[in-house]
Amino acid sequence: MKTNLIGSLVMAAAVFAAGTSLTATAAGTQPVNATSAEMQGVGKQKVVFQVSDADPKKWNLTLNNVKNIQHDLGKGNTDIEVVAYGPGIGMLKMDSEVGTRVAEALGTGVRVVACENTMTNTKLTKEDMLPNIGYVKAGVVELMEKQRQGYAYIRP
Repeated sequence: MKTNLIGSLVMAAAVFAAGTSLTATAAGTQPVNATSAEMQGVGKQKVVFQVSDADPKKWNLTLNNVKNIQHDLGKGNTDIEVVAYGPGIGMLKMDSEVGTRVAEALGTGVRVVACENTMTNTKLTKEDMLPNIGYVKAGVVELMEKQRQGYAYIRP
């Protein structure tokens, strides 16, 4: 019985790591693929994205992920935040090549924040940044706090 339980737990961990949702049944733990419609019924889905690379491809990937989440789960069913710090702060500068996409994300209710520690260290001011973004004292601490609050963490 103990071996069977351990085997079930190992299998469950492997399935979970592969991104499959799990649900308990009377017969044991069975893998179940949750559809977008099913996810909509479980309350607001919270996710925080880390952007810390000076790579416009990753900036676009992050914004694509954000858009896909809102499309699949519904804008009203999601609470999404993008935290830019370190070399990723360029995503939120006035001359950012993804500035229009950031504005679109903001317009759909996504919270986009810049790390003030990074801004200070790189001598950036709020005037150097895109309009309507938010600010946090420390990007890493913001990510920690969001995870403590139950946000899923994604770093594309």
